[in-house]
Amino acid sequence: MVAGEASGDLLASRLLSGLRPELPEAVIHGIGGDQMAKYGFVRDWPMEKLAVRGLFEVLAHYREIKGIQVALRDRLLAERPAVFIGVDAPDFNLGLEQQLKQAGIPTMHFIGPSIWAWRGGRIRKIARSVSHMLVIFPFEEEIYRAAGIPVTCVGHPLAELIPMQPDPVAARRRLGLPEDERIIAVLPGSRLSEIRYNSAAFIGAARLLALREPGLRFVVPMAGEKQRQAFHEVLVRAGLDDVPLLVLDGQSHDAIEAADAVLVASGTATLEVALYKKPMVIAYKVMPASWHVMRHMAYLPWIGLPNILARETLVPELLQDAATPVAIADAMSNQLQDTANRDRLVKRFTEMHSALLRDTARVSAQAVLDLIGASAARGRAA
Repeated sequence: MVAGEASGDLLASRLLSGLRPELPEAVIHGIGGDQMAKYGFVRDWPMEKLAVRGLFEVLAHYREIKGIQVALRDRLLAERPAVFIGVDAPDFNLGLEQQLKQAGIPTMHFIGPSIWAWRGGRIRKIARSVSHMLVIFPFEEEIYRAAGIPVTCVGHPLAELIPMQPDPVAARRRLGLPEDERIIAVLPGSRLSEIRYNSAAFIGAARLLALREPGLRFVVPMAGEKQRQAFHEVLVRAGLDDVPLLVLDGQSHDAIEAADAVLVASGTATLEVALYKKPMVIAYKVMPASWHVMRHMAYLPWIGLPNILARETLVPELLQDAATPVAIADAMSNQLQDTANRDRLVKRFTEMHSALLRDTARVSAQAVLDLIGASAARGRAA
């Protein structure tokens, strides 16, 4: 198995929670994180090696990442595992999966790449690379079936893990926050590159909001010590280290649940905020050269999962040059003050939550077992 970042680690752990009881003696190894390790997963390389986002940002780490991919491929070709499961990280996993599948090793990919949003040509590469696709959104099944790719919708594990009715008072108590003050959760991203590009604009907006409403509190969850250090360095360089913030070690779900509104970078975190039924502003920045390329590749007008799933702009998105502190602060003020919009979002996000609910652990584990069984049967027949 290979997972490349925190969200993939979580997804893979849900699969493993269903698979490990069925295969208690199996050796399961590769690249993953702490959540996967709880189920006996053995890490050959640290997951952080793959946690790089942006076209040109990846180029800076290309030699190291490619070396890991080649070393893992060679080991797996010699080992011939019962199945290889790539969890997200499509730029790393699809190329590896293609080589393994050509060598007769069954391959599964968990979370279909966003071919419905951009880089639609990937569907042909997926067909060459993947024996079975696991997807998390119901509408994706039709896309893969039409391309002749075996597919199972397993729902999104977050829809099971996040309560249908959030309890902000309990979350505030867990974090030691007052119950009667307004709180904004600020999530600039879990990758170091995201923190470096997003944090100055995000905290610049927090400073403006604090001036407009002195009672506001800001909580900022950090995925690890490296992220915390990078975040602090950005604030010092930008002269923003005097903005009063509560920086948390992890606890992103508590921060979101406790908040009145959330400022969030693109990615899985936008779905987490929606499942907690919170108003939000999505903002995102990347290296300018990466943005120049990426903006010409998009098929949909949205990057946030709540908007993509709704097929409309439910929440504001401010990207690249538009993601200024003033624009972000103005958008956040609207999200805090518009009661009718808050009620509308709660209704829409509740509908979204219900649509994503599945028994992800059981369904995904069964798909893995079926693929292993089918491969073994073909081997016996041959």
